[in-house]
Order: sequence, then structure tokens, then C-alpha cells
Amino acid sequence: MEPKGRVSISTPQGAAVLLLGTAIGLFVLKVVVGLATGSISIWAQAVDSSLDIFAVVVTFLTVGFSAKPADEDHPFGHGKIEDIAAGIQALLLLGASAAIAYSAIRRILSGEQIKLEEAGIAVMALSMVVSIFLSRHLFRVSKATGSVALEANADNIRGDAYSTGGVLVGLVLVRFTHLNIIDPIIALAVVVLILRATYRVGRMAYSGLLDVRLPKSEEDIIASAIMEHTGQVPGFHEMRTRKAGNQRFIDLHLMLPKNISVEEAHKICDHLEGDLKTKLPNINVTIHVEPCDNPECEQCKVAECSEHEADGSRKG
Repeated sequence: MEPKGRVSISTPQGAAVLLLGTAIGLFVLKVVVGLATGSISIWAQAVDSSLDIFAVVVTFLTVGFSAKPADEDHPFGHGKIEDIAAGIQALLLLGASAAIAYSAIRRILSGEQIKLEEAGIAVMALSMVVSIFLSRHLFRVSKATGSVALEANADNIRGDAYSTGGVLVGLVLVRFTHLNIIDPIIALAVVVLILRATYRVGRMAYSGLLDVRLPKSEEDIIASAIMEHTGQVPGFHEMRTRKAGNQRFIDLHLMLPKNISVEEAHKICDHLEGDLKTKLPNINVTIHVEPCDNPECEQCKVAECSEHEADGSRKG
């Protein structure tokens, strides 16, 4: 049990605080060693860390806001603020990529040498290890809570770990071969990794802001959950899905037997919503009930439909 006044690092808010403190610490180290060595690849890492800090601040401000329940002015909740944060992060990553690439090309043309490679190697090794453990923790928290912003940051930190490893290898090669051109070349490789992360984060933001449907795997889970009620539900159609932040929204048309009461229909819908919420987290379901119009009721597995058809035949 957490002491009062302290936030667990297993919550989105606590994970954001941990991420912010770590990002600031790594940024300071990289700036210091970048100044000392003159390495463009280390400066690329410092720029990336500065963007991490900004992204974490945005995340810290948004994860609490996005978790607020729906209110009168925001009937669908506040989840899209996380998608906006992810979009801002993607734009910043894109700008940083251009700046790093420009500096690296200038360094290749100038042929400037770096110094104190050992200090750079030590800081990059420490940064890589810290980034690996931090990204794993953030992924666990984002998966448990469904936080899009945290997932975007976790993916970014994981990319940092790979790019830091590349910089580390480059500095080791420079130390033993004295080929200083390796440093800006490694910086350009870091740019490629940053652009890869930019694409993934940007696609995530795009999906949320433009209400892209849920992944097919999740829609299959929804359809399977509905069809588990074949003894009560003849079928469904017009299903629409979307996601805002960590909130999933589903609306569908549910066919029910013509002769059941409104109360019975309400109970079936409530039961179905409960089943869906056990299979997918943070789900909001809206169901429009329609009477079954299947002309082949004799083949229907729903008892009420078959009984209704039988009654109609006897009356005829």
C-alpha cells in the first residue's frame, strides 16, 4: 500500500513522474558530455532527450485529464487529449530529425574531430541500460491502463535505447580507429530510428483523432462475445468502433425476437454489455435494438423466435 501523498509508479501519473525525472537526468548528462567531447551523435541524443522531457510534460498534463469521467460538456469523455499529445510529440520528433541530419552533414563536410571518447562511452552505456528498463516499465503500465500517451513515450524510450546503443558502438569505433567520420554517420542512423518512432506515434495520433476503427482483432473479440448469446440474440449489424485515448467506443444494431418485452430486451443488452466489458478494458457500448425480420425463423436458434413463428403458423 502506497503512503499518503505518494503516487505509485505503476499508475499513469506515477510512470509519467518517473519518466520525467529520468529524462531530465539523462539530458543533463548528455549535454555535459556533448560539450566535453564535441560529438554530434551525443548531441543528437541530447536533442532527443530534450524532446522526451517535453513529451513527458505533455503526457503528465494529459494522462490525468484524459482519465476524467464524461461530463456535461464532454459526454464522450476526455480521451482525445492523449491523441493530441501523441500528435504533438510526432511533430517534435520530425523537427528534431531534420536538425540532427543537418548538423551531421555539416560535421561530415567539416571533418571536425571529437575528444574524450571515454566519457561519451560511459554516459551512453548508462543511458542505454536506463532506457531499456524504463521502456519496459512504461509498456507494462500502458498495457495495464490503456494509456495511449504512455505507450507513445514507451515506444520513444525504446527507440532511444537502440539509438544510444548505436552511438555507443560508434564512439568505441572512433576511440580505437580514430575515424571521426563515424560519429556523424551514426548520428544519421539515429535520425532514421527517430523517424521510425515518429511514424508509429503519428499513426497512433491519426487513428485516434480521425476515429479510425478498432483493430480487427478487437472487433473479432466483440463479434465473438455477441455470438456467444445465440440462444437469445438472432444477430447484429451496423457495428461501428473507435478509440479516444484509452477509451473504446462501440455502437451496433442488435436484433432481438419480436415477441419479447422491453424489460427482457433491456436485460439482454445489459448482460451483453457486461460481457464485453470483461473482454476489453475501458469500453463504452451503445446498442440499438431492432426486431428480428428473418423470414426463416424455423432455422433460428433463438427459442423465442421459433416459438413466435410457430404461434403465427397456428394462427394462420
